[in-house]
Amino acid sequence: MGVVTVSLLKIMDNKEIVERLESRLGRMHAKQRLGIEDDHDTHVFGHGLNFFHIENWYSIHSVIRNALKLSGLYWRGRSNCKRIQVRQNHIYSSELPSEFEGYTILHISDMHVDINPEVMTRLIEILQDIDYDICVLTGDYRGKTFGAFDATLEGMERIQAHFKKQVLGVLGNHDTIRMLPGLEDMGITMLLNESQTIQRGDARLHFVGIDDAHYFRVDNIEKAASKIPHDEFSILLSHTPEIYRQAAHADFNLLLGGHTHGGQICLPGKIPLTLDSDLPRSLGSGAWRYQNMLGYTSVGVGSSVVCVRLNCPPEITLHHLHC
Repeated sequence: MGVVTVSLLKIMDNKEIVERLESRLGRMHAKQRLGIEDDHDTHVFGHGLNFFHIENWYSIHSVIRNALKLSGLYWRGRSNCKRIQVRQNHIYSSELPSEFEGYTILHISDMHVDINPEVMTRLIEILQDIDYDICVLTGDYRGKTFGAFDATLEGMERIQAHFKKQVLGVLGNHDTIRMLPGLEDMGITMLLNESQTIQRGDARLHFVGIDDAHYFRVDNIEKAASKIPHDEFSILLSHTPEIYRQAAHADFNLLLGGHTHGGQICLPGKIPLTLDSDLPRSLGSGAWRYQNMLGYTSVGVGSSVVCVRLNCPPEITLHHLHC
């Protein structure tokens, strides 16, 4: 498929994309997501309230970049972006079937591929040398929050060619749902309020993915988990971990998310200036627990707003499941 996929999408008109989305997701979900995206673009270009969010106010990006240059931190922060760490996270649960002992999940989040090309080249190099059973992507493939996405799909296609195993993904608040056909055509199984079951012998492991709960708020945990038996091990993939309360009360065993970038620009001691989310700081990065549910918030492999990281190195994570 390769370049052909992206080329076809370039000539595919909006009507055809909408028809595919309605066929794939149902008319109501597609209509809601597309409608909110169109409203979002109107606010950005019309200088409404959403225009003043730091991710959309591009003149502020230059101010931040120049301020970092004057402070002498810019080039160090830019260099840090390519120093991707491969983190190991061991997850222990008595509810995990013994057939899945040692099962390894590669977790990648917040790639923002079109504005982080050097970082994506480094990611591809790292992917050659790691082993895992399945890969999950927790959203934010695009750099901007609006506009064209051809460069995003082209970058994702280059990365997808280097994944060794099945890839599951969800969309983030930077992603347009119009990207969905392209992502799926290149072999990524996208879960938008849907589930995927992995079976080993008589044992099953359930991955549930929800649509973005941070900005678009078209997530539907009830629909996504409707086919999962209550007593079987389930993992929720959500771009943002802000859904942690609902997930815990829906009896998920594990939540994997991203969105926060761990702050991206942090004070010494990895203290984030902001997490851009409604989260306790303890849930802003790394491993955590809420009630009976385990969780992990990736700080992401890419960067947003400006391609700089300070006291918060980028990461991909290998989650090792243990009984």
